[in-house]
Amino acid sequence: MANQTNKFIDMAVAGVKGLRPYQPGKPIGDLERELGISDIAKLASNENPLGPSQSVLAAIASQAKDVWLYPDGNGFALKERLAAKHRVDLAQITLGNGSSDLLEFAVRVFAAPGDEVLFSQHSFAVYPLVTQAVGATGVAAPAKNRGYDLDALQAHISSKTRVIFIANPNNPTGTWVSADELDDFMKQVPAHVIVVLDEAYFDYADYLVGREGYPDTIAWVERYPNLLVTRTFSKSYGLAGLRVGYGISHPDVADLLNRVRPPFNVNSIALAAAEAAVADEDHLQRSVELNARGLKQLGEGFERLALDYIPSIGNFISVDVGREGVSLYDALLHEGVIVRPVANYEMPNHLRVSVGLPEQNERFLKALEKVLND
Repeated sequence: MANQTNKFIDMAVAGVKGLRPYQPGKPIGDLERELGISDIAKLASNENPLGPSQSVLAAIASQAKDVWLYPDGNGFALKERLAAKHRVDLAQITLGNGSSDLLEFAVRVFAAPGDEVLFSQHSFAVYPLVTQAVGATGVAAPAKNRGYDLDALQAHISSKTRVIFIANPNNPTGTWVSADELDDFMKQVPAHVIVVLDEAYFDYADYLVGREGYPDTIAWVERYPNLLVTRTFSKSYGLAGLRVGYGISHPDVADLLNRVRPPFNVNSIALAAAEAAVADEDHLQRSVELNARGLKQLGEGFERLALDYIPSIGNFISVDVGREGVSLYDALLHEGVIVRPVANYEMPNHLRVSVGLPEQNERFLKALEKVLND
């Protein structure tokens, strides 16, 4: 039935008719069923290989007994911890089912048919998806060295522009824009345009680059009331399966975002886990340190194999395999290693590889060398 023509396509709103669902990394279970193999190394979805901390697991277990109750729809306890961590008011925080929720909220609130939403070539696939879903027009500014070119982005701002997405660092390339570059850009953005800074990989970037080169833009919200900063617990905190993220903005912007936020969009276990995660700085430090070593391990491995790669400050790295990436991705699946082809990002010869544990990284490098030589 799935292959038949959709009988209801004419009933769908215009923005949805041409959409193609977002394609996540291949699940381990799928590969086990398809190829009958086990002991799989999944390095496809930018997950934290350490998983959550013990304090988070304890919080999850404690909360499990109350799952028959609805969660706190306002997420007061989590907001309180985030407000203390970032030195903002509770009224500035919007909680999401992952930070991707916040990306959708921003477009639903501020863009409509006839409006434009601006982002970069080679940037996160969700930006054009949520834009098209509301009937707005997505505009991709050309990239520079596989990353955001803020001058090109500025040149594409028009009277129709309502939202600008900037991923810093960018997924899937791992590139970033500096504090000075970003500040100069913000000064030029019209006040009626909302700028969404997607900082899903903030903690990794902050550790690798340092505050002088990579900004903590939450502190900028007071200066730039049209700024929305989004972050997630899916990456450095290891809560990808629970889906919890947040946005910090001017209270008036947050008020509007909360008007479209579904009731109880963050479940009670996710709330409890995130509260515990915020308090566990030691686990966060272990995570970012492991990631830094893993990026070095993978980069050195690519150099041994004479492969070009894009320097990254996320928890992933994109490598040019010198041939069609999808075919190499398929070959790696048969070696029990899942990575991510990124041809849909106009990078047909690249694979994006998430940083794993040292032994997983080494297994991938050995498998990559094998399939390159087959």
